[in-house]
Amino acid sequence: MQQRLINHFLHQTQIAGHISGRDVPKRVSSAMLMVGICHVAGFGAQGLLVGASILALEILTYPINKRASRFEKPLSLSLAVAVFAVNWAAMLPFLGLGVILSQSDSLPFIICGYLWVFGIYVHVSNTFGLLPVYNWSQMAVAFAAVFLMHWVLLGNPAFRADAVAWFIATLLTVVYITNTFDTMNLQKDTHQALERAQQEANARLADLEKLSRSDSLTGLMNRRAFDEVVQSMMSQHANKQGVTVFLIDLDGFKPINDSYGHKAGDAVLCAIASRLRELAIRGDRVARVGGDEFALLSTNVTSVKQANTFARNLTNKLRETIPFEQKQLDVGVSIGIARQGPDANTPPELLSGADQAMYLAKQDSNTNIMIYDKSAFPVRPTLKDREILLEAMHSGQILPYYQPKVRIDTGEIIGFEALSRWEHPIRGLLAPSHFLPMINELGLQGSFTAHTAERVLRDLACLNREGLDPGQMSINMSEVTLATLLGRKELFAILERYPELRHQLTFEITEDIFIARSSEIIRRSIQLFRDAGVRISLDDFGTGYASLQHLKELEFDELKLDTGFVRDLGLDPAAKVLIEGLVTISKGLKVDLIAEGVETEEQRNMLHDMGCKYVQGFYYGAAMPFDETCMRLAARSSLARSTNTTAA
Repeated sequence: MQQRLINHFLHQTQIAGHISGRDVPKRVSSAMLMVGICHVAGFGAQGLLVGASILALEILTYPINKRASRFEKPLSLSLAVAVFAVNWAAMLPFLGLGVILSQSDSLPFIICGYLWVFGIYVHVSNTFGLLPVYNWSQMAVAFAAVFLMHWVLLGNPAFRADAVAWFIATLLTVVYITNTFDTMNLQKDTHQALERAQQEANARLADLEKLSRSDSLTGLMNRRAFDEVVQSMMSQHANKQGVTVFLIDLDGFKPINDSYGHKAGDAVLCAIASRLRELAIRGDRVARVGGDEFALLSTNVTSVKQANTFARNLTNKLRETIPFEQKQLDVGVSIGIARQGPDANTPPELLSGADQAMYLAKQDSNTNIMIYDKSAFPVRPTLKDREILLEAMHSGQILPYYQPKVRIDTGEIIGFEALSRWEHPIRGLLAPSHFLPMINELGLQGSFTAHTAERVLRDLACLNREGLDPGQMSINMSEVTLATLLGRKELFAILERYPELRHQLTFEITEDIFIARSSEIIRRSIQLFRDAGVRISLDDFGTGYASLQHLKELEFDELKLDTGFVRDLGLDPAAKVLIEGLVTISKGLKVDLIAEGVETEEQRNMLHDMGCKYVQGFYYGAAMPFDETCMRLAARSSLARSTNTTAA
């Protein structure tokens, strides 16, 4: 207890020393003003004596205060006592100036004296309010000075008054002093409340910071925190092969999540996190960096051989069965490894390398472990490529071309499918295979789909204004648009600008998107767009793992036969049998069936004989730019009018 009080006193003294040393010019200049007032009031000699005392004490206390205010050095108790003593003594001559003026026969000068002392009250309470030892010791002397001034006035015949008047004045002084004490206590209480609030706010901020850097389910650090750790560790091991990143993706996690629910999925993630903690060597860092992706950073792996050995240990441990509600759950892992070195010398390069290695490990059926080797890995798109693609969309270089869909018996165009092309200023016309992989890898699928939808609707509006009927316009939907609320919202915002065109729009959806993301969100998106008046087409029908299941769960307006079926017509008898069966299914469901990839007259005739009503392919025309589409529709319209005129 005693040591605690001493520590408080030492801490307050350091702050008081700093304040006193800081305020010297203000104190001295104010005191000299009062010395001048004393001279005018007829107390010049006394004023000069007190003024000289003030200067002497300020000169004495300044170096002591400066020494005490050096926070980087511990303060001795003897020095603290000296600081307290000289600062307390320095107060006396300041108060003496007020007492001198209380001797005057002039009321204005007496008021000046009281104002001076009250000003000292304010200065002390405001300056030392949070330093109780200095505050109360100096305020006590100041209050004593007021009573001394009352005593001096009591003996001054110029201000003679009865006992009642002086009692009232003294009582009011006591009330003032009491209120001052109470106010200072309230200030202290307010300060403590503010401090508590600040501490609570800091604690909440610390909690939020922790939450922002950790995964709430597993307790591991998240991607943001992991990236920062990678940056820090690579800086510490600059020019060394000291940092190795293992990126771990769970294989077979989604079927568990879909079959047994999120509770089972969470149990798997927590079990994997726990095992990674156990496997981590001292100094290793573990993070959950995605839905079913984990990362481990190690500075203990010093060779490729060690990295492979450690990855195999990870594989064996993480593949162990996970018990859940009397069930045994199994997941596999794919591990990508990247080591700090010439191929990966910055955090982005290291993390990107691990990601590429993990991606190839998932694709390779012979191994689940892959180490990044820049020379052997394909070049990945860069941020510069991203900027170029976005600019190409913005400037209209990437735009829809239109391939006709035709009624097989009459050759009448019933609609078009929008197929994107890039009119590159240097490389010429580029097919989707030259830029769609980059769009997918750079995460621009949502932007690309929105851009395509906007251009198609704009072209469709233009055709309608010209009196040309293109029929149904089809757009290929990306997974991101259907599986995310943001993607869905963005596409609905575009549709809102063209409400009268919704019934002419068809969204083509491939079966694989039901596997990649939450099928529930995708089904909901499909239903919402269909309710809004957009037709829905199931593309590449017959090739997916659950085509018929999707037909049971969702309503489609159109089915598109995969080109593989049409290509095998006349070559594989099974193709004919399958197409006939799918034609029968479409008729039973009362939905349109379109055969894609028709390239020869033989294919066209066989499809016609099997009862297929609608076709699409190079036999009827390749995808063409918008101006050619307009000309083809205009020619058809002109021919129709000519035929009608002749018939009339």
